[in-house]
Amino acid sequence: MSELDPKSGNPPVADAADASHDTLRFDRKQAIKLAVELGPLIVFFIANSRLGIIPGTAIFMVTTVIALAVSRAVLGRIPTMPLVSGFFVLVFGGLTVWLQDDHFIKLKPTIVNALFATILLGGLAMGQTFLKIVFGDVMRLTEAGWKQLTLRWGLFFIALAVLNEIVWRNFSTDFWVSFKVFGIMPLTLVFALSQVGLLQRHEQR
Repeated sequence: MSELDPKSGNPPVADAADASHDTLRFDRKQAIKLAVELGPLIVFFIANSRLGIIPGTAIFMVTTVIALAVSRAVLGRIPTMPLVSGFFVLVFGGLTVWLQDDHFIKLKPTIVNALFATILLGGLAMGQTFLKIVFGDVMRLTEAGWKQLTLRWGLFFIALAVLNEIVWRNFSTDFWVSFKVFGIMPLTLVFALSQVGLLQRHEQR
């Protein structure tokens, strides 16, 4: 007869099975979130290389809507940042296709990143940490930790907005699309990973 775990009251094998199930469910959610963010960008890159920026933008809009719908159906919710970004994809993508002018879709990352920076830094100036409101159920940080994290992400979004302006104004459309797909996402991932130390130092126990 298996002994019961003193904390859970379950056999150790049952606890291990539950932990494995929770890990699998977490990995599945993370994979879906990644697909929602990366899928439309990869399709955009392929469509632009084969059809051009205007048809590529139209396809980008369609795949963005599909990705958000999949997120809603599978996860039961649409994360805030993909939702906001998707809204601007439809607005600026629609203007790009309607007016046959790729300036609108190129401006979209600048405006979205500037908006995120304004919300985060503006909220911080008024004593509000909006990252805590959005991610408070996922991460437990001290108030100082939330403030530092908010400041860093706000400045990072400003850097992304400036970088997008430099790239689209000085390089070809194909280069800008490649940068959007293979530059922005890796930069964001590296920056997010670089915040692990801050999260550990300010973890609320």
